[in-house]
Amino acid sequence: GLGIADSALGDLEDAGARRGITEAEAQARLSELAASRAAREPKIVSPVNDFRLTTCYCPRWGQMHYGLDMAAPLGTPIYSAIDGVVLEAGPASGFGNAVYIQDEDGNVHIYGHMRYYSVEAGQIVHAGDEIATIGNEGYSTGPHLHWEIHQGGRDGAPTDPQAWLANRDVFI
Repeated sequence: GLGIADSALGDLEDAGARRGITEAEAQARLSELAASRAAREPKIVSPVNDFRLTTCYCPRWGQMHYGLDMAAPLGTPIYSAIDGVVLEAGPASGFGNAVYIQDEDGNVHIYGHMRYYSVEAGQIVHAGDEIATIGNEGYSTGPHLHWEIHQGGRDGAPTDPQAWLANRDVFI
């Protein structure tokens, strides 16, 4: 399973509160993104500046932790790490609030535990756009961003975000 992301999505669907767009709809919006980006150099950024890495992509408390926990003060801006399309933004059980963004490679970036979010489903975002602020919502031990990347879609295999950034010459 995908751990907390899996249960958060399941809870959201069970509640009937899921408001978002499909990955297919996101692909259509991504073609618009490609056109808007033609004059720009693509970039990748860290989703949080001035943070403390509190948990890695690694086993924790007897199970795999499929993301990075980036601690920062409440209200610290959270940025989209990539250019993409927002699949969903809103309440997500274990995450409190979560934002799901699909990139042009089909990967889904999950940002969780934020206090406030400022994006909505279908919105195009660029790397470095503020999408939310650090919170302590959901199952959380303190103010932080939980960031996951799933290769090939929301149900795809989780990958280490720190290694993913490093492979793109962004080091945290």
